[in-house]
Amino acid sequence: MGPRALAPQPRRPGEALSTLKQRAAAASVGASTILAVVKLAAGFASGSLALISEGAHNTLDIGASALTLFAVREADKPADADHPFGHAKFEAVAALAETGILAALAIVVAVQAIGRIRGGDAAVDVNAFAIGAILFSIAVDMLRWRALTHVARVTSSQALAADALHYSSDLISSVLVLAGLAATRAGYPHADALAAIGVAGFIAVAGFRLGRATIDALVDRAPAGLTEAVRSLVIGANGVAAIEAIRLRPTGARIVGDVIVSVSRTLPLERVAAIKAELEARIARRWPEADLTLTANPLKLDDETILERVLVIAARRGLPVHHVTIQEIEGRKSVALDLEVDRAMPLGDAHTLASDLEDAIAEEIGDGVEVETHIEPAEPEALGQLAEPDLARRIEASLAATAAAQGRVRDVHNVRVRETSGGVTVLFHCRVDPATPVEAVHDAVDALERSVRRAFPEARRVVGHAEPASDEAR
Repeated sequence: MGPRALAPQPRRPGEALSTLKQRAAAASVGASTILAVVKLAAGFASGSLALISEGAHNTLDIGASALTLFAVREADKPADADHPFGHAKFEAVAALAETGILAALAIVVAVQAIGRIRGGDAAVDVNAFAIGAILFSIAVDMLRWRALTHVARVTSSQALAADALHYSSDLISSVLVLAGLAATRAGYPHADALAAIGVAGFIAVAGFRLGRATIDALVDRAPAGLTEAVRSLVIGANGVAAIEAIRLRPTGARIVGDVIVSVSRTLPLERVAAIKAELEARIARRWPEADLTLTANPLKLDDETILERVLVIAARRGLPVHHVTIQEIEGRKSVALDLEVDRAMPLGDAHTLASDLEDAIAEEIGDGVEVETHIEPAEPEALGQLAEPDLARRIEASLAATAAAQGRVRDVHNVRVRETSGGVTVLFHCRVDPATPVEAVHDAVDALERSVRRAFPEARRVVGHAEPASDEAR
């Protein structure tokens, strides 16, 4: 069995758009060449300044269209080390060059037309060749303008949009030339020169519009209204406290830039990442052509509690703390907390960690605050196994009896007893009336835990989890 022919690979959307742009630009070069030859031949044969001006205009169009073809090829090259945002600005540079060509041509045509009017009558032979040439030009410009406008809209190409605008002015100026030829044939000797001035005016207007749009692209002017639209979308997202900056700029068919937001510094990293992902998804749904970099900076909010501030400071240093108590004694804040450190850490090192944490908390909360840390060894990771069934049954029975005597906690269940190198660990669940204050629940569960440690000295760790009792369980 011989080797199979490779199936043609489907083009990616970006490659198809690039090919479409290049074909449109190449067709425009060909059309400009044909029109330039026809109009110049007819213009010199008839002596029509308006027709010669149109022929010269089309001659320049050949260079402009060739420049457009070069620009769209360069603009579609991928980003590289020297052009990290891609090469799309080549199209804007080409459009700017075309603006200069249009301005120069408008001046030349206007000067020639005024000179002909001042110099007296100029013989113009309005023959069938001249009329046919301008009608042919109108038909070609109509087809070319529609084709370029469509491709420019589909591909968001600035250079092709510039070409389309250019040839829309060509279409109108060709109609003016036709009107000038008709008026000249009807006996108005200056009609051809006046038509040439009209052509120059349309060329100048097209150049101005093109130049304004091109300069906006080159100076990175954001599309009108886009910044405020992005701002409204971003500020409405959950978790965004403020917007620091929005920087947008067009680059070819894309919108690139940065969106910098502020989020509460107390949020965990996973939540911050989720906020950024949600913003990126919302922007992509609204503006698929946008390629924005989102940055979320931590912000100290005015409504942060002292507890939140203490936990943030400890988390920044990677220090586990718990049992944080905050009091106000005679107008002075007092913060006390437990700091867990490695069991084998020397006291000197542990004290340095604690002192640094105390200083950071005092600096954050303000002068006059009292900060005390209780250093305790962190619980080590230990391998364990299920305890003997008899021990587990006795502990479960002890918990049930104590709960029944106490009266507040009931339905002790899901009791697990495990033996580890550090001693016996007991885990259990229980139910309490859901209207009971958390402080009272904690005291009741804590009493159960103490009872187990008293009855079973080998129980080094007892953890009770309280659940709200349902109506049926009360």
